[in-house]
Amino acid sequence: MSESYRNSSKKTGLPPGSLVHVGDVLETVSKITLVDYSKESVEERQLRSLDEIQAYRDRDSVTWVIVEGLTNVDVIENVGSLFGIHPLVLEDILNTHQRPKFEEYEDYLFLVLKCLLSEGEEFSVNSEQISLLVLDNFVFTFKEKADDLLAPLLLHIRNGKSRFRSLGSDYLMYAILDTIVDQGFILMEALDDAVTALEDALFANPTQHALNKIQKLKREVITVKRRMSPIRELMSGLLRSQSGLIHESTYLYLRDVSDHTTRVLESVESYREILSGLLDIYMSSLSNKMNEVMKVLTVFASIFIPLTFLVGIYGMNFEYMPELKWKWAYPALWAVFIAIPAVLLVYFKKKKWL
Repeated sequence: MSESYRNSSKKTGLPPGSLVHVGDVLETVSKITLVDYSKESVEERQLRSLDEIQAYRDRDSVTWVIVEGLTNVDVIENVGSLFGIHPLVLEDILNTHQRPKFEEYEDYLFLVLKCLLSEGEEFSVNSEQISLLVLDNFVFTFKEKADDLLAPLLLHIRNGKSRFRSLGSDYLMYAILDTIVDQGFILMEALDDAVTALEDALFANPTQHALNKIQKLKREVITVKRRMSPIRELMSGLLRSQSGLIHESTYLYLRDVSDHTTRVLESVESYREILSGLLDIYMSSLSNKMNEVMKVLTVFASIFIPLTFLVGIYGMNFEYMPELKWKWAYPALWAVFIAIPAVLLVYFKKKKWL
């Protein structure tokens, strides 16, 4: 049974909207970071409790809350009670095996997508589910683990000269989406390096290890496509949305993210075709090697067939075989044995079979 189905079994028998964390535990403790910013100021702090958010609800600023680690169900439940979030949305946040999607509600937008990262020396794709709740002047980001993925956005916010701080929560939503989708370009660079190295190894020496690597890369590419394809649907839903939470000027930026998603998917499809071509090359190389071996064996067989024929004749025990009584019969037969391979080798060389 796959890990996702095994984890999902925790919810068996529970009513819809039951808040249970489903997935791998990447952080045992939930870390809550609050970033409140406006054109004039920035405030950044770690929260001990979500009750501290209440002081920011009446401010004329954008408040960004980053929750890293989803094992603390109480944190997610408090978000729902404080901001009137539907229990099914909270349930989806805690289920880290969600398919990327976009849902539009009266007072907020809900987005789920996968951030894909390549880790290790060999190309290997790891994914992290990131959920977004976008409200008027509030954005909640729920991540499975603490990392530096969103650090560039925090630098932009801290920069007083950045126009980032003069824009609303919808622009922050765009910036987060853009950061996640652009990880796909970094992933494609790592994939390109892996495919190039594999091509060189394959042409130099097509071994079983190269075949295993081709199959592994094909599985990883399929994983990337499966994770990225729904993001294109998500972006299409955002672009069609008529929500008042998205300003008209933000749609231009969202179209740019949609274009990036399409470019990543086109690259994925190209590399999938390249890997299929490498598999064909590997099979052709094996076939060529086999042909070379068979050619050598055939040459040896062609040389020894006439010799075997002669040996077979003179190995018979007939009484009246005049050659057996000749004085020079044995040396003559050896001369024939030597001449036949020599003639055949010269003939094969002229035919360029050797």
